Amino acid sequence: MTNEPRITGPTLKIIGQFIAAPQEGLSGADIAKATGVSSGTLYPVLFRLEKAGWFESKWESVDPSEVGRPRRRLYSLTSLGAKKSRTVFQDLVPLNGRLLWES
Repeated sequence: MTNEPRITGPTLKIIGQFIAAPQEGLSGADIAKATGVSSGTLYPVLFRLEKAGWFESKWESVDPSEVGRPRRRLYSLTSLGAKKSRTVFQDLVPLNGRLLWES
């Protein structure tokens, strides 16, 4: 069984980004830009979410010399992560009255 990740404000912003706009893999830079979470906070959260089975990641399959940049690590929400994330947000909505992306 996986350990449940600690649910912090930055964690909510990160998983909220994937629930609000599901996409096939986002890089850490994409997530940071969308959420405003700094890389010093972002990557430890992504590591915890991946370790808990909520996220998975893979290196993009491009040739760095062809695209003119290093390969990016792409993160995506797993089906377990989607289920757990929705539960977390459902539990919080009655407390806060709105979701993070409903600003």
